[in-house]
Amino acid sequence: MTALSHIDGLVAPRSVAVIGASDDVTRIGGRPIAAMLRAGYAGRILPVNPKRATVQGLTCYASVDDLPETPDAALIAVPAKLVPETIEALGRKGCKAATLFSAGFAEIGEEGETAQRELVAMARRHGMRVLGPNTLGIYNVDIGYYGTFSSSLDTGMPLPGNIGIASQSGAFGAHLGALARDKGLGCSVLITTGNEADITVAEAIRWMAESDSTDVICTYMEAINDAPALLAALDVARAAGKPVLALKSGRSAVGARAAASHTASLTGDAVVADAVLSDHGAIILRDPETMMDIAYAASKKVFPAQHSLGIVTVSGGAGIVASDEAERVGLPMPAMPEAAQAALKAALPYASPVNPLDCTAQALNDPSLLELFTRKGLEDGGYGAVLCFLTYVAGSRAMSDVILEAMAPLRAAFPDRIIAFCALGEREVLQRYDDAGILVFNDPCRAVRALDAILRLGAGQAQSSKAALPDVTPVALPEGTPDEAEAKALLAATGIVAAPEQAVQTAEEAVAAAEAFGYPVVMKILSPDILHKSDIGAVKLNIRNADAVRTAHADILRAARTHAPKAAVTGVLVAKQLSGRVECLMGINRDPTFGPVAVFGLGGIFVELLNDVALRACPFGPETAREMILSIRSAAILQGARGQAPADIDALAEMLSRLSVFAAGAGERLVSVDLNPVLALPEGQGAFALDAVIELDRQEAAVHGH
Repeated sequence: MTALSHIDGLVAPRSVAVIGASDDVTRIGGRPIAAMLRAGYAGRILPVNPKRATVQGLTCYASVDDLPETPDAALIAVPAKLVPETIEALGRKGCKAATLFSAGFAEIGEEGETAQRELVAMARRHGMRVLGPNTLGIYNVDIGYYGTFSSSLDTGMPLPGNIGIASQSGAFGAHLGALARDKGLGCSVLITTGNEADITVAEAIRWMAESDSTDVICTYMEAINDAPALLAALDVARAAGKPVLALKSGRSAVGARAAASHTASLTGDAVVADAVLSDHGAIILRDPETMMDIAYAASKKVFPAQHSLGIVTVSGGAGIVASDEAERVGLPMPAMPEAAQAALKAALPYASPVNPLDCTAQALNDPSLLELFTRKGLEDGGYGAVLCFLTYVAGSRAMSDVILEAMAPLRAAFPDRIIAFCALGEREVLQRYDDAGILVFNDPCRAVRALDAILRLGAGQAQSSKAALPDVTPVALPEGTPDEAEAKALLAATGIVAAPEQAVQTAEEAVAAAEAFGYPVVMKILSPDILHKSDIGAVKLNIRNADAVRTAHADILRAARTHAPKAAVTGVLVAKQLSGRVECLMGINRDPTFGPVAVFGLGGIFVELLNDVALRACPFGPETAREMILSIRSAAILQGARGQAPADIDALAEMLSRLSVFAAGAGERLVSVDLNPVLALPEGQGAFALDAVIELDRQEAAVHGH
């Protein structure tokens, strides 16, 4: 049992009413009954159909009111127009959980959406929770419960095991279940949520995270309808040590339109979703094949703390292929210690003992070499996983006994590490390795990708707990979008430092400000309506004397009048021109799903050409900000590449954290913040926001009367 009793009732009911029950095992109302009878469901099936006395050999009842008991769950397979009266009858009967197969609700448009809302309101009045509508339903292999009409069951029943699937799409969720079955993977629970009028995929994930029977969670999502609940569910799964493998569709423009049409929901920005979900422990995937590979490896519940790979191979070419893939995905393959290399050379003079460890085909004549090379990789190399490329040799019935005998002591000696084979052969032979605790893959690249995911999970679990979130206080925002000076003043209140600067109205005020700061200075137009000032010639750099200040003042105002005649001009900004180590970009964008999301990258052409940025949901502290900064591919530039002095990364992290806290406190009126560039001076000398643009939602202000 879990804290989500309504899903307990849906997944493991002691009795189930089937409304719209059918004798025809090919119909929606007949398939679940046939599947449960075939699987030996331990509970009671209560068919409801006013036109039949029996259904598939079971007593059938004319109505919900005629049921002899209150069912734990109900399967509703009637036309949409009959659903409200069915929900009402089940509510009166005291049923607390219903799976609604019926379609014709939010997915068909506004009228259906209204009907769907009314349906949920009716169910809630009776304390009933609803899965769907437009769902394929649920199955629970462990008790033989099949509250689903999926035709995937026609090709074979799912296997019992510790993998669970939570999917918004019924057909695709069932496809994943069938894929797991065909690969010999045990997947006991499938929950498909359909339109998510009530129960969401987040609740399904949360239930699996709390369930004793599920250790690996696979999820397919088209939209995120309850972001806080989803992130909380991921946090519970991570705390329980249960991997969540997430396949999120709607990434392309075409895919996003299809997702909106299919689920009557809008998808958020895929890049943001990837970053936020990953930050909460989800493994973001692109294809079902990789999902199954990782689910298979994770189902063994061995998560080494060392994120490193050793490869033992009878083929030099295969070792190179696997090594290339490891480098591509970022899985370290450290060389063996010199002493260990020498010992391997002594055992097999023509071996390559660095990593990959090429024991050559001689290991086929002398299996003790396979044991020696693998042991050295685990013992002296300290690798989290050792992948042995043995191809069809391991699939040989004649060789399998010898190989198993050689490897058994290693499996016992290193229970916290992974030993994997890349092998081809009959399933019965390969299954013997799996039964002995050795992972089996048929492709070295797929093996490397799956092992990388498992090793990353293990390394993450070994690290300290997640940093505490900083306190957030409400931020008072102006009614209209601020100009640059006003934006910097807002940010300064949170501790974000800009260069010394002053807003002026006249050329002489500009001269006085410049001489107070010291030359050279920068001058810019101040206007909430002109976001890209340099594009119209309203930014002047490297101004070195009073005459140049006066000329620049006139030129800037002239450029504004010429190129933006309707813009409200509030003055000219004079700022001390700073130069230093590295220009960076920091920003905030309000994502429709996750709220304010912070962005960090190097400034200028680096962002545009390399698309090298890190994202994180707000708020977060300096420690997290530092991790974020150092995660970009070009972080070496900040750390002092090629003899350059390191930039002040601590100051950048403090500023980025403060920006995230500001965004969280600003509320829904904040649309975006753009600090570009932020100048990071050499280590210990600080970081300064040289430009700031804050965009606010004026309509939101009007609604709230600000």
